[in-house]
Amino acid sequence: MGFSSINPYSGECFHQTPAWDSAALDAALAQVAAITPVWAATPVAERCAQVRRIGEVIRRRKRELAETITREMGKLLREAEAEVEKCAVVCDFYADHGAAFVADELIASDAGRSLVAHQPLGTVLAVMPWNYPMWQVMRFLAPALVAGNTGVLKHASNVPLCALALESVVREACLPEGVFRSLMIRAAQVQAVIEDPRIHAVTLTGSEGAGRQVAATAGQCLKKTVLELGGSDPFIVLDDADLDWAVAQAVTSRFMNAGQTCIAAKRFIVVDGIAEAFLAKFKAAVEVLQVGDPMASGTTLAPMARVDLRDELHQQVLTSIEQGAVAVTGCVPGDGAFYQASILDRVEPGMLAYRDELFGPVAIVIRARDEADAIRIANDSPFGLGGSVWTQDSTRGEAVARQVDSGAVFVNGLVKSDPRLPFGGIKNSGYGRELGRHGMMEFMNQKTIWVK
Repeated sequence: MGFSSINPYSGECFHQTPAWDSAALDAALAQVAAITPVWAATPVAERCAQVRRIGEVIRRRKRELAETITREMGKLLREAEAEVEKCAVVCDFYADHGAAFVADELIASDAGRSLVAHQPLGTVLAVMPWNYPMWQVMRFLAPALVAGNTGVLKHASNVPLCALALESVVREACLPEGVFRSLMIRAAQVQAVIEDPRIHAVTLTGSEGAGRQVAATAGQCLKKTVLELGGSDPFIVLDDADLDWAVAQAVTSRFMNAGQTCIAAKRFIVVDGIAEAFLAKFKAAVEVLQVGDPMASGTTLAPMARVDLRDELHQQVLTSIEQGAVAVTGCVPGDGAFYQASILDRVEPGMLAYRDELFGPVAIVIRARDEADAIRIANDSPFGLGGSVWTQDSTRGEAVARQVDSGAVFVNGLVKSDPRLPFGGIKNSGYGRELGRHGMMEFMNQKTIWVK
């Protein structure tokens, strides 16, 4: 049985991709294993130049790649184009800075010469989700390749064409055959791939449950892992916030990609004194979002990626309402895979919406007594991926940000992944970092060399 590409907007199954048997999988892993030492021995300047070519191919094929994303997982075409451009940007970044990142570090000791050499681990298995089907891959692949690692990808089953498109981009950029392969396998086969001695490390972006399974298997094999899991990011609105600015950014942060973003604002924690004013402006801005064909320029809210995901989200909403949350707007499914842009107010501890991640176009509002209470609520979560603070006093904002338990906190800006900065979470949002120099070092051997 193969992989079906189903357009979330039309419901059309427009492509079937055959699944691999065990022989095809073994052949791919053998090909990657053969090229791995060759790629590691390639001078870093040449690796940087070749990753730069990947970015050039991505830009040349931007429209085609974006349309593939939109057709397979449903996001707005302009959002897909921005995702593709970001893939090229991360290639540029590591092509520009990778050589400096991996340069030897001289460290004074009792030796005549001592240093740390940064060397590749080998082949990295990436288990990636469907919500940013090209960016999630490239943010692992660009630094991995510059570092001298090779990569194999197990992508989400609903975006096989995105996976194959990225493999074709690397091939078109004329990198050695086999430095990156997309594995057309099922989730049930991932454990065996992790256990395969030709795999040296694993990175996963996905659910908490998937992260625990991957980490357990990799741990048994003593293989390095980086996990970027779920999030329930707080969006803290303090009493001195610019409400118009905060509301405009709240709409973008919650409803971009139909709300299917790990670092989307999910919990809007608003200080009591301005809660009613914020909610009124937020409701008005949310209610003008337009559902429709994600290929059309006038559409501002895309369908969810699958109907079953929409149904699961709606059940979470219904349960939360039964527990006392107030439906402000929306909170009903639309046609096909659409879910209306929704707001739940008066969410409190004990409610499902308070403790669980709602992965779709539903914003939850939690009222806080004051700044200290807002920080307490923000940290009262099993997740710790990102968060934001909204205030006209940047010094105050930074002070609050330092008290929020998460991998990143943005003051008066949307949480985003940036090639220049490390990205990742704590608590049930995972561990390890991607991007920046810190992310590149995750899959390198920090080898101490001591010479008398």
